[in-house]
Amino acid sequence: MSDRQRPEDQSHRGGFGEFGGESAGLIDRTFRERIVLVGVTLQGQYEEDTDRHLAELAQLVDTAGADSVGTVMQRRQSPDPATYLGSGKVEELRELCDALDADTVVFDDELSPAQQRNLEKLLKRTAIDRTAVILDIFGQNAHSLEGKAQVELAQIRYRLPRLRGRGTSLSRQGGGIGARQGGGETQLEVDRRRLLRRMHKLEADLREISRVRQTQAKARQRSRLSRVAIVGYTNAGKSTLLNHLTDAGVLVEDRLFATLDATTRRLQLPGGETVLLTDTVGFITKLPTQLVEAFKSTLEVVVDADLLIHVVDGSTAEPDEHLDAVERVLNEIGASNVPRMLVVNKADVDPVGAKYLASAHSGAVSVSARTGEGIDQMLRALADRLRGLSSVTELLVPFERGDILAFVHREGEVLVEAPTDDGMRVRARLDEVSASKLREYVVTN
Repeated sequence: MSDRQRPEDQSHRGGFGEFGGESAGLIDRTFRERIVLVGVTLQGQYEEDTDRHLAELAQLVDTAGADSVGTVMQRRQSPDPATYLGSGKVEELRELCDALDADTVVFDDELSPAQQRNLEKLLKRTAIDRTAVILDIFGQNAHSLEGKAQVELAQIRYRLPRLRGRGTSLSRQGGGIGARQGGGETQLEVDRRRLLRRMHKLEADLREISRVRQTQAKARQRSRLSRVAIVGYTNAGKSTLLNHLTDAGVLVEDRLFATLDATTRRLQLPGGETVLLTDTVGFITKLPTQLVEAFKSTLEVVVDADLLIHVVDGSTAEPDEHLDAVERVLNEIGASNVPRMLVVNKADVDPVGAKYLASAHSGAVSVSARTGEGIDQMLRALADRLRGLSSVTELLVPFERGDILAFVHREGEVLVEAPTDDGMRVRARLDEVSASKLREYVVTN
């Protein structure tokens, strides 16, 4: 046992205890935990990928406020259903944890509740996974009421299947979800009922937030301002880009998931067009399903956007993996068909790598959001892309169809409008969806 300071009654409990099993409790940040990381290379996978994932997991652990002190890896055909690792490797892991005085073991892949329970019994310390670490980071960084509700909902969905009988109730752990224990109820039943009730309340609150946001989105649509959302891997520089373009004042830190809350600002493009530009939460490899589900109300701004600016770190050693991770989440939330423009950031860090990556993708631009390099070119490209998403259409609208004229004014940009003998001749810039609704009024010659 080392002489570092740890609360006397919490040996090997760890600050991630909220997501542990037998050791579940309040997250304790009175000392920096010592963490051993575990990665498994399964059939068809490469050890180089496991190495990269563990390096990223070490970053996540550091962001959460702990220290990774050791690593264990194993190659297997498939995970052991009881302990994920083989029995011999579990014993090796326990001995390493004892030697390093480790508090917690973190697996790069998600553990089932049974695997987590079995590992904690064998290792005599908290065993969690990447999902728990990410949920913990989100819990630290959520500031808005919506962000806090979304994170809490994701945490509850993660914890529910991992509940099991123990001596300490959730209310004593600081949950304060308050309900009296009924006659004959076990503490497990009380805890589960409290969490379920809280989960349903959060779901209702987020549905209302989503309803309000959709109403606001319709109002913005009537303003005819194009909506552009910034997406990308966490720490790719999305908030730095928004700040550079709009002086938004969004917190920028060189750490994972520093920004969780969406921020929208107006941006004037070359040529005078004003657009609404929104920064969004960053994505990551193996982003927990619970978070994707919980953050759907925030991510609606991505689904409803006219164009996505996909920011990728041009200095990273694995840009393709980052690009693929973002694309997977976009597909998952229903944004796969939203047009996008790739922006390769951090050209000041690795000029050659950033320009090479940009040249490999049609229409991509290389920039430095920190120094401003390439920003003017990016804005011109953005204006061109937005203009390309709409086309000028000639319409002949009968005088009695005022509703059609109103639709054109509401959904498009009217360039020319003049009466003729047969009706109102209108020349307007319309997006593809709006133009398709007006086919019968299109003038073909």
